[in-house]
Amino acid sequence: MEIDTNQLLRFTTAGSVDDGKSTLIGRLLYDSKSIFEDQLEAVASTSKRKGHKGVDLALFTDGLRDEREQGITIDVAYRYFTTPKRKFIIADTPGHIQYTRNMVTGASTANAALILVDARHGVIEQTKRHAFIASLLQIPHLIVCVNKMDLVDHQEAHYQEVIRQFEEVASKLLTKDIRFIPISALNGDNVVHRSDNMPWYQGAPLLHVLEHLHISSDYNKIDARFPVQTVLRPQREGFIDYRGYAGRIASGIFRPGDDVVVLPSGFTSQIKTIERGSEAVAQAFAPMSVAITLTDDIDVSRGDMIVKANNQPRTTQEFDAMLCWLDSAPARPRAKYSILHCSNAQKAMIKEVVYRIDVNTLNREEASQDLAMNTIARVSIRTTRPLMVDGYRDNRQTGSFVLVDDTTHNTVASGMIL
Repeated sequence: MEIDTNQLLRFTTAGSVDDGKSTLIGRLLYDSKSIFEDQLEAVASTSKRKGHKGVDLALFTDGLRDEREQGITIDVAYRYFTTPKRKFIIADTPGHIQYTRNMVTGASTANAALILVDARHGVIEQTKRHAFIASLLQIPHLIVCVNKMDLVDHQEAHYQEVIRQFEEVASKLLTKDIRFIPISALNGDNVVHRSDNMPWYQGAPLLHVLEHLHISSDYNKIDARFPVQTVLRPQREGFIDYRGYAGRIASGIFRPGDDVVVLPSGFTSQIKTIERGSEAVAQAFAPMSVAITLTDDIDVSRGDMIVKANNQPRTTQEFDAMLCWLDSAPARPRAKYSILHCSNAQKAMIKEVVYRIDVNTLNREEASQDLAMNTIARVSIRTTRPLMVDGYRDNRQTGSFVLVDDTTHNTVASGMIL
């Protein structure tokens, strides 16, 4: 199967503290020759100062000074690299339990999640927590990297035991595509190049898997959703009567001639033209940014959504969602927040906390109503005006939102609509 060389793969790394996430990313960048010489020199001198024998690959991603001093990852570090086959954006997320919110942030747009497991320790609570969050965020592909195989003499038995343990957890997850690779990030075994130390492993190395991961079907091509960001009225010669609606297609495919409905008003029309820049196109799909004109002169404004007449989202003022609380200040009971959903912004209230989830045991805590930082909970939300929503499981774009505190302007929570 041919791979689109312009295709961008976003992936996130997760795992317990010291499982080698930063080292693995450093190894990917180093062995795929994606590091500038000045970066290499800076890291080499830091490694030398710390008394390391060679280059400490983890330092390529641990950009924050606090992290370098403590040797841990505390923020989401984004890294971009490219190979002849594909472009990549990596979100290196923290392993500590107190940084659950950072992992949610880094993983929310990912096509794939790399979950690192220490071959000596196997699947631990933190592994289960990260797998659960990846599943909650509907990340389509999970790659379980069984790391530090060099410390267990590259024995297949340790690798098979991790697979057995993880498959017990996987039975509770929604993710369909789960793969396993035995690696040594420190030595580079099965990261970019195949390992001679593990002849029993017949699969491809990690980079090959990432380059050939089929992600075209990860995008929702069925439910056509176009949130309007702005109305274009150029008012200049040749465009006196022009009225276009600009925005980014959230999902689905639009073509001139399609019968459409504008929500929440319910006005119907047909697509006249679709323009990308100054060029008219025969079709447009996610995540293209386009301008759409309609055959009828109807009232459309920012926050409205153009959809197909025969496939519409839920228009509702009340819905349940899984919420991750991001702010250091806890949620205030029945307080008003601003909800940002696609291009729509309005006021919302958390009506009820249905249950909280203990992210270590995955058990529900029915009695607790508190929402503190890093809490994941099922909540009921009411908005002042209708939102056009889909379930997050069907559509990650129209099924997600954030809450903002109007007094501090902090983004206090991210949510996934059920």
